[in-house]
Amino acid sequence: MSIQPDAVRRCLFLDRDGVVNEELGYLHRREDVRFVPGIFALCRRAKSLGYAIVIVTNQAGIGRGFYTEQDFQTLTEWMRQEFARESAEIDAVYHCPYHPEHGIGAYKRDHEDRKPGTGMLRRAAAEFGVSLADSVMVGDRCTDIAAANSAGLRQAFLLAGTEEGCAGEYLAVASLAEVEAWIAADSAS
Repeated sequence: MSIQPDAVRRCLFLDRDGVVNEELGYLHRREDVRFVPGIFALCRRAKSLGYAIVIVTNQAGIGRGFYTEQDFQTLTEWMRQEFARESAEIDAVYHCPYHPEHGIGAYKRDHEDRKPGTGMLRRAAAEFGVSLADSVMVGDRCTDIAAANSAGLRQAFLLAGTEEGCAGEYLAVASLAEVEAWIAADSAS
């Protein structure tokens, strides 16, 4: 299912590693995937409230040569099928394979898509007619918070477990259920 540009005004942006799936370090095989508790319920609730669901993920493992673009795409398609099976369809997945220091060859460079850059968020807004000012992001790293703040998102959430004490505006949450409750309350007001 694709988003109709005039149909969606807000988006739930999700980092992948540490938010959608448990952080394992350069995840690229489906047998290693462990979904974060509450991710399917959060996405189902957000969809029911009219949010698009878009994953925005730095994937320096590609740039470092740990796995290929095709490995990433294969895993992404499998993950999207799992979400669809849970009635929590992902509308789009954007990734940035570049790393300015550790990338190999053409991957060794900075890029506006690499969080804390806002390229992936802005691209989703342009492609799907998303209002960034009405959208939210869930991340587990300070770079996610910085990207959300720089793009002017309505709310950023920092999920406990990877980093804490980030600069910027965000709500620290212990679980995805807290994000789900916030989205439901915000939509009701």
